[in-house]
Amino acid sequence: MVSVLDDRSVSSNRRSRIVRTYYEIIRRTRQREKLRNDKKTYGELENIEVIEEKPRDIKSVVSIEDKNEQKLRDIWVISLNDKMKTLGDNATTSWDNLCIYRVPPYLQENDTKSYMPQIVSIGPFHHGHKHLMPMERHKWRAVNMVMARTKHDIKMYIDAMKELEEKARACYQGPINMKRNEFIEMLVLDGVFIIEIFKGTSEGFQEIGYAPNDPVFGMRGLMQSIRRDMVMLENQLPWSVLTGLLHLQRPDVLDKVDVRLFQPFFQPLLPTREVLTEERGLHCLDVLRRGLLQSSGTSDEDMSMVDKQPQQLIHCVTELRNAGVEFMRKETGHFWDIEFKNGYLKIPKLLIHDGTKSLFLNLIAFEQCHIKSSKKITSYIIFMDNLINSSEDVSYLHHYGIIENWLGSDSGVSDLFNGLCKEVIFDPNDGYLSELSGEVNIYYRPSTEYIGP
Repeated sequence: MVSVLDDRSVSSNRRSRIVRTYYEIIRRTRQREKLRNDKKTYGELENIEVIEEKPRDIKSVVSIEDKNEQKLRDIWVISLNDKMKTLGDNATTSWDNLCIYRVPPYLQENDTKSYMPQIVSIGPFHHGHKHLMPMERHKWRAVNMVMARTKHDIKMYIDAMKELEEKARACYQGPINMKRNEFIEMLVLDGVFIIEIFKGTSEGFQEIGYAPNDPVFGMRGLMQSIRRDMVMLENQLPWSVLTGLLHLQRPDVLDKVDVRLFQPFFQPLLPTREVLTEERGLHCLDVLRRGLLQSSGTSDEDMSMVDKQPQQLIHCVTELRNAGVEFMRKETGHFWDIEFKNGYLKIPKLLIHDGTKSLFLNLIAFEQCHIKSSKKITSYIIFMDNLINSSEDVSYLHHYGIIENWLGSDSGVSDLFNGLCKEVIFDPNDGYLSELSGEVNIYYRPSTEYIGP
C-alpha cells in the first residue's frame, strides 16, 4: 500500500479516493472474519450462506478511476471543440461589421458616469437596467404614435428588423445574450424612438401629434439628458437600422437619413457653430464625428495611407506667449482647422458646455476602439490639452475669442482638458497636427535659448 500511495503519478484526489476504498475493503473483510470466529453467532446463522466479496486489489481501483477520468476528459474536449466552432464561425464576419463597443475599463478609471446612460437605453448593452426602465413606456408611446400617424401595422416593422437582425448583432462587441424576439423588439422600439426624437426636433413635436406639455417629446424637460445619452459609445443602434425603419415611413429614404432630420437634434452638442452635412455613418456617434470632421480633406480610410511624422508635444499658452507666439481666432467653422504661420497660432472658436466632456470622451473611446477610424479628434484634444495647463491659459484664449466658456469658470475648462486624455493610448504617428506641432516648437526654441555675452 505504501508503494502505491507514494506513486507520484497518482493525483492527490485520486489517492484519497483509493485510500478510502482500500480501507473499506479491509474493514468489511475483518467484519466477515469476526463473524466466522464468533461460534454463537455463527451457530445461529449456520443456515445463512455467507457470500464473501473478494477484496479488489488496489490496481483494479486505479483502473476504474482512470476510466472515469478519461470520460471526464472526453466530455471536456467535446465542450472545447464546440466553443471553437462557435467562435470560429462568426469571428470574421463579426469583425467586419463591428462598430459599437464597450468602453475599455482603462478609459473609465477616472470617470464612469460620462460613458453610462442616465435616462434612456439604446441598444443591448444597457437594455433592462433598472434606472432606465421608466423610459421604456415612452418608447411604446412613440411606437403607438407612429402606427396611428402612418396607419401602419407593427408587423411590418418587426419583419423589416428580422431581415437586419444578423447584421445588427454583428455590429456589437461580444455576444449579445438576448433571444431573437427580444432583440428584434428592442431594435423596433429604440429605432422608432430615435426617429421620433429627430422628427420632433426638426418639425416640431406638437406638429407630429404630441402635447405641448409632454415630459419627453418636447423641447424642454428631459431632452438635454436624452441627447447626451444618445451620443455615448455603448448606447448606439446601427445607422442601417435607423435608415431601414425610416424607409418604412418615407419610402424615398434608401441608405441615408436626410441631414435636416437630425441636424437640429445634435446641434446643441456641437463644440462649433458649424452646420452638419454628413448623412452617413455607422451610428449616431459616428455620424456626429464625421460631421465634425467634414471637409477635413482626409477620410478615415485615407489616414492610414498618409506618411506622417510623430505629433510632438507643445508648450502651454503662457510659455508660448513668453516666447513671442501670438494667438488669434481663425474664422472658420471647422474646429480642427488649426494654423501656424509667422509666429501666429490661429485656432477656430471652440464652445465648451456641460455636454462637451461626455461628447469628447465618447468620441475618443470610439477612435480608441475602432481600428478603421482616424484619430483626428484625439489628436486635436491632445493638442489643446498641451496648450491649456492652467486657468490663466483658458482666460487668455477666452479673451481672444478662441474659447467660449459656458461652464462658468476658467479652472473648469482647464480641468476638463487636463482630464480628457489621462488614460488614452495615442500613437504620435496618428496625429494630423504633427507638422504644425513641429513648426511651433522650432519657433519656440530660438526664442528661449540663452545667448551669452
